[in-house]
Amino acid sequence: MIDPRTSPSSINASTAEHPESPFGYREGHPPTLLAVFAHPDDEAFSVGGTLAFYARRGVRVVLVCATRGEAGKITDPSMTVTDLGAQREQELRRACEALGIPAPIFLDYHDSGRAERVRHDDPKALMNVDVFELEGKIRSVIEEVQPQIIVTFDPHGGYGHIDHLQVHRATSAAFFSTGHLPKPPQRLYFTALTHAVAEQIGRFGDDLDPLVYGVSDKSVVVHMDVSQFAEHKKAALAAHGTQMGPQSRMGQMPPEQRQAMERVFLGSENFSLGGSRASVPRYPLAGLFDGVDYVMYVDD
Repeated sequence: MIDPRTSPSSINASTAEHPESPFGYREGHPPTLLAVFAHPDDEAFSVGGTLAFYARRGVRVVLVCATRGEAGKITDPSMTVTDLGAQREQELRRACEALGIPAPIFLDYHDSGRAERVRHDDPKALMNVDVFELEGKIRSVIEEVQPQIIVTFDPHGGYGHIDHLQVHRATSAAFFSTGHLPKPPQRLYFTALTHAVAEQIGRFGDDLDPLVYGVSDKSVVVHMDVSQFAEHKKAALAAHGTQMGPQSRMGQMPPEQRQAMERVFLGSENFSLGGSRASVPRYPLAGLFDGVDYVMYVDD
């Protein structure tokens, strides 16, 4: 259970009357982190602990999800689902509650699917959408919420999913095409699997070349220890019931293998640097906001 005393809304309410908050930002201008992903559950696996971490420090967290995961596989045979997109939307909303962040923004595209579920003929499937159109929608969100930090998929989309690649490309482009704004985003980060982690995931059954899908340790600019939010992240993952059922990859793992996988994903999250308009005072950085103008302490 999330303690409401440490929710983002209660933190901001307690500091709003002061010109300078204890978290080091000017009144009315809370630091903002924008996370852009493709499907419900992408956020929990990749950045759930990081989103929970910053939300507890007064950062306004904005999560964008391009689709509702309509083409996903239902991995819990006990569930009766008539509208998978609507079901997964509600799962994502519950996952956000578990992480202590606001409800997501949906861009209303369709999940492209994988393998036998690929939706070649769906014009709204993300794989068939003009990437410049997708960039335009993301750019509109950036103009509205004015984030200092943007986080999205790495250039390989985690494990190569076409929707992940589309979101990576469009979000990266939107970061660079919003530099003219009065308050442009200051940093772009990509989720990062180290070679060691990618190799371990390969042992769990995903056929990933760790030298292709992983990055070297020197490419990790921010290492987030999110072990204190492991239970929040587990709750967020559990909220995605259609994807985390007994027939899912995790659900089919022997207990010892599942525990090893949880140690990989629940304790830490890594990021590489996609772009920066702010100074980089050290390498690696102490956190996502390290060196960003007027934002102090949130990485402590």
